Amino acid sequence: MTGSRCAKIVGFALILLLGSAGLTAAAIDYQDALEKSILYYEGQRSGPLPSTQRVTWRGDSALTDGSDVGVDLVGGYYDAGDNVKFGVPMAFTATLLSWGMIEYGQQIADAGQLDQELEALKWITDYLLKAIGGPTQLWVQVGNGDLDHACWERPEDMETSRQSYQVNASYPGTEPAAETAAALAAASIVFKNLLGDATYAQTLLDNAVQVFAFADTSRGSYNDACPYYCSWSGHLDELLWGAAWLYKATGKEKYLNYVIDNEGWSYTMNEFLWDNKVAGVQLYFGGVTSLSNYKTQAEEFICENLPTSPKKTVTITPGGLLFIQDDNNMQYVATASLLFMLYSDYLANSGESIDCSGTTFTSADLYDFAKSQIDYALGDNPLGMSFMVGFGEKYPTQLHHRGASIPSIHNDRTFYGCQNGYSVWYNSANANPNTHVGALVGGPNNQDSFQDLRSDWYHTEAMTYINAPMIPVIAKILATNA
Repeated sequence: MTGSRCAKIVGFALILLLGSAGLTAAAIDYQDALEKSILYYEGQRSGPLPSTQRVTWRGDSALTDGSDVGVDLVGGYYDAGDNVKFGVPMAFTATLLSWGMIEYGQQIADAGQLDQELEALKWITDYLLKAIGGPTQLWVQVGNGDLDHACWERPEDMETSRQSYQVNASYPGTEPAAETAAALAAASIVFKNLLGDATYAQTLLDNAVQVFAFADTSRGSYNDACPYYCSWSGHLDELLWGAAWLYKATGKEKYLNYVIDNEGWSYTMNEFLWDNKVAGVQLYFGGVTSLSNYKTQAEEFICENLPTSPKKTVTITPGGLLFIQDDNNMQYVATASLLFMLYSDYLANSGESIDCSGTTFTSADLYDFAKSQIDYALGDNPLGMSFMVGFGEKYPTQLHHRGASIPSIHNDRTFYGCQNGYSVWYNSANANPNTHVGALVGGPNNQDSFQDLRSDWYHTEAMTYINAPMIPVIAKILATNA
């Protein structure tokens, strides 16, 4: 499901309360966590699966996507536990995967996982290239969210509508267009520098330039028409984000000047997510170029998130987890961890520190906070459980995920239709028949309690954009501990 949902959770489940012994950070197997966090993406694949597919309970799905409009839109990822392909979160996932490899590619390679993550990224970029229909056209969604969410079907034999949705000059969507530009620009750096595929990298970059021009010249908020993943923050942050990545990919001053000239669009935030990228822009330009306004705002982000900062504006659970909101809080934990780790590196390289109203924080302080969040997610918490499916001895077993909760089509050819899937599998009290290894769920509430209940999608659903920022942080911790 998506960020636009507001339904209340109903039903009863055993609530896991505080007090059980937590897994110590020293016992966490970061290598295993890294491998599984990347493997997760194979369970989200749409389209024909390759012979190298490791998540074997999945099968081919959505093989005619785009046929309603005569365009090949097969491929890409399902965003979460449903069967819709949403362009905004998919592109954001690609940008974060790329950023992680740009900054920590060596650490990921040292762990033997670079090829796997490159494959996970290319599964998106190949799809995004298909989605660009021309200079002023972008396909931004496949599948009707309302119809899909009313059904509980595995993707391999779903019968819900696969309607295709576009933005264009007449019906603009600056947010998905600019995010797609960011994704392709960032990915072009990865494929050029880490894989040595200059031809593919140039294709990505050329398309990034084109789709950013469309985003900038045909401005209009996606929020005016979108049913899901509406951008409540508007489209200006995506334009800054897209320009930032185009500057990094091309080195052209016009993109740097774009970010400088429009710094008034930036403002202090204490969160970084698919809808609002200003904190990402601030951390990048504040650390890399030391642009004063962005640097000030970047350090405000740090000060507002640190548990012991006098300027803290966020909630920290009794067990030490950053808590922004109840609906899939782990996404905020993941992105904050990445930004903290990146700025920790900047402070270490520059020899600087951060002053939060008289309290000084060093590179080590930022590293420790980022690590504490990862450790909590992986089991060092009051519940003594991992929030990554298939990792550790205790983890969620009722992941809110259609494909994982219905028997694999390879083992059970029974067709479970729209409502039959709800009655038989969604409402089942049993663990999912398929373990979606590596899926990071929404996590506990603000008191560190968690109910392992499939219908509690606030806490038991995983999204592609949770794993993406966690992968590089786990790799950095693994390398630091080596």
